[in-house]
Formats: sequence, C-alpha cells, structure tokens
Amino acid sequence: MIAQEKFVIKGKNTEKMESISRPSLSFWQDAWRRLRKNRAAFIGLCILTLYVILAIFAPILSKYSYTAMDAHAMNARPSLAHWLGTDSTGRDQWVRVWMGARVSLSIGLLAAVINMCVGAVIGGLCGFYGGKLDMIVMRIVDILYGIPSLIITILVMMVLGKGIGPLVVAMCVVGWIGTCRFVRGEVYRLKEQEFVMAAKVLGVSDFVIIIRHIIPNIVGMLVTNLCMAIPGAIFQEAFLSYIGLGIAPPNCSWGVLAKEGIAYLRIHPHEIFWPAFFICTTMLALNLLGDGLRDALDPKLRGTE
Repeated sequence: MIAQEKFVIKGKNTEKMESISRPSLSFWQDAWRRLRKNRAAFIGLCILTLYVILAIFAPILSKYSYTAMDAHAMNARPSLAHWLGTDSTGRDQWVRVWMGARVSLSIGLLAAVINMCVGAVIGGLCGFYGGKLDMIVMRIVDILYGIPSLIITILVMMVLGKGIGPLVVAMCVVGWIGTCRFVRGEVYRLKEQEFVMAAKVLGVSDFVIIIRHIIPNIVGMLVTNLCMAIPGAIFQEAFLSYIGLGIAPPNCSWGVLAKEGIAYLRIHPHEIFWPAFFICTTMLALNLLGDGLRDALDPKLRGTE
C-alpha cells in the first residue's frame, strides 16, 4: 500500500512538472492556437486568403483585360478559353470577377476600418470621461440611430456622386455608430475596475491608462467587431452598385456584375451566378471567421483547453 501511494504521488508530481514545463503562450499566440482548432473559422480564413490572392494576381496573370470586348464571344458559356464565360459584350468574366473582388473587398475593409477607428475613439472618450461630452454625443448618436442608415447613405451618394471615394464616405457617415456604442459601454465598465482605479491612485496619466490598460482589454472585441462589419460593408457596396449609385463604369465590382447579369438571368444564368456565388461565400467565410475570433479572443476561455 505504501509503495502504491508513493507511485500515485509521484505520478501527480510528474503531471504537475509537465504542465509547468510547457512553454508559456502570449495572448495572441493562444488565440491563434484556438482559432486553428476551430475548423469552421479556419476554413473561413482559408477561403478569404484564397480570394485575396486571386484578386491580386488573377487579373495580372490573365491574358484578357477586364475592359476588352470580343464581339465573337458574347454571352459565351464557361470554357477552356473563358473559365467563367463572358458577359453580353464579350468581356471575360474570370478577370472581371476578380477585378470586382479587388474593389468590393477593398471598399468593405476600408469602410469597416474607418468606422471602427472613428467609433472606438468617440466611444472611448465618452465612456472614459463621461459628463457633458457623453451626454451630447450620445444624444446625437440616438438621433442618427433612429434614422435608417441606408437612407442617409443614398442621400450622401446622390450629393457626392459615384465613385470609390464618395462610396466610402457615404458608408462612414453613420457606420461608426454601432462601434461607438459598444466601445463606450466597455470602457465605462473597465474604468471602474480595480486595476484602473489603482493606476489613478498612483498618479498615472489618463493617456497611459488608456494605452496600457483600456485598449488591450478591448482590442479583441474590436477585431471581432471589425470582422463582423466587413460583410455588411461589402453587401452595402454591392447593393448601392446594383441600384446604380455605387461604382461607375468602366470600373467593376461584384454589385456591378450582379446588376449586369440579372438582365440575362433566364437565358444566360452564369452571368449572375458567379458574382452572387462569390458574394455569398465571402460573407459566409467572414461570419465563420468572426465567430471563431469571438471565441478565440475571449479571455475567459484562455487556458481552459
């Protein structure tokens, strides 16, 4: 019995030593480890990476131009010469799809990043300092939140005109509101925590508290929110381009391709199928990745796996 008890104690000590000897992981290393274990999120990341690579290199490596027309190959079905077929003017759909991906992905990412930065700054200041600043800004946010964002975006586009620049500006006029509200709430909660109160007692400046204590605690949620906001921005760009208020020819986006292909839905369905397919799969991949990031960046789950 004594020998058996010693063996059990020795086994427990060995397990403890093994757990102690494991290499320590930083927050981002641990998040990446858990993200890789999430199959759905990792598949979404692979799809997005593939689309970005194709958007960069496919138009460069193709022998066709996205504006070149071929009168002898109008409305051609997918073949070895034209992998995704051609449109009503004989332009190669493979090149146009990935040129459109450049525009759609760039606008979606740019608008989402600007909205995140603006919303985080405004919401962070309101949550940290409060007072009259918080009251005034939140009343403005409440007013803007009560107006459908699509109506404001369309009105801004009608004033500024078509193009990538006006489209990004229109999408950023009210796109920061959601980020502002949730960042304000998180900062308001964090500033009442013990570590922030201790820093204030020690005389640490507000700027250092925000940089060293507040931002690291909300950066994970900001990254997740950014990943969730990109699909909405892509869909909004596609919708505005579909109704004729987005990208102006000869530039193309997935929304422009969908608008051009819908006219030939019954006789040449491949012209609408490809842009619709890539819009749907991109949104699915971003949502899967966003769900995975939300779990991977959750501090409560760190060390539980």
